[in-house]
Amino acid sequence: MKSEKAVVTCALTGVLTNPQQHPVPVTPEEMAKSAKEAFDAGASVMHVHYRRQEPGLGHLPSWEPAVAAEIDEAIRAACPGVIINQSTGVMGADISGPVDVMRRIRPEMAACNAGTLNYLKTRSNGQWAWPPLVFDNPVDKVQQFLDAMAETKTLPEFECFDVGIVRSVNLYIENGMTKRPDVNFVMGVSSGMPADPRLLPLLLDYLSDDCTWQVTAIGREDVWPLHRKAAELGGNLRTGVEDTFYLPDGRKTAGNGELIEALVQVAREAGREVASPDEARAILGLAARA
Repeated sequence: MKSEKAVVTCALTGVLTNPQQHPVPVTPEEMAKSAKEAFDAGASVMHVHYRRQEPGLGHLPSWEPAVAAEIDEAIRAACPGVIINQSTGVMGADISGPVDVMRRIRPEMAACNAGTLNYLKTRSNGQWAWPPLVFDNPVDKVQQFLDAMAETKTLPEFECFDVGIVRSVNLYIENGMTKRPDVNFVMGVSSGMPADPRLLPLLLDYLSDDCTWQVTAIGREDVWPLHRKAAELGGNLRTGVEDTFYLPDGRKTAGNGELIEALVQVAREAGREVASPDEARAILGLAARA
């Protein structure tokens, strides 16, 4: 589905990036400040990962509902009307952590990783950047997340790392697991779909006409042509320090605000304005603010 206005998402912090090395927010105060910078620049959705709050452990994820609630409340207070998109990604069959968080904060949206991927990357010498791992998302796990999202009235955002996973979303529709999905093409993971603008028009052929979609472009400054193509094709847009640390001119960003400013400029160069939070709710089919 093509919208005249683009819903802009800020991916605030990511999974494991070390705050001692990169400008990623961790504490409720840092998350709220970074979210406000992105919000003021044009982001109406915040994709949120929650981190451990103990000193020296801010590079690790947290599934403590109280931690998530404190961060969520701080972001909402700083950004009136903002839409929260909760991360849910975990390896293994136990999804109790993200589900407990979802039940506590009741986010408007949440990631629903739609299929399994060998998560791989090599260094310049050919050695593995980390031990090869399987990001396992079998159908029964996807169904459990969808059940929890139905319970909390949360819109699933289907994260698709390769073409087969994109096609699986259509099978979920046919099977009755979901109705009109929101799809996120995750492009740039070394063992998944490349961050190649030429691929994007082909991917759209596999979506139903009423499906909203966006691109997560992972990489350095070379991801910006992909953002431009997504804007031109009518998709929603996302960036943040979870996905990249680099601005279109190759400079390293100081934080999320600069990245969102650059993304909004990409949208406007494609002839599109960005959606306000209320407009974003209408585009995504979310309930209006009470």
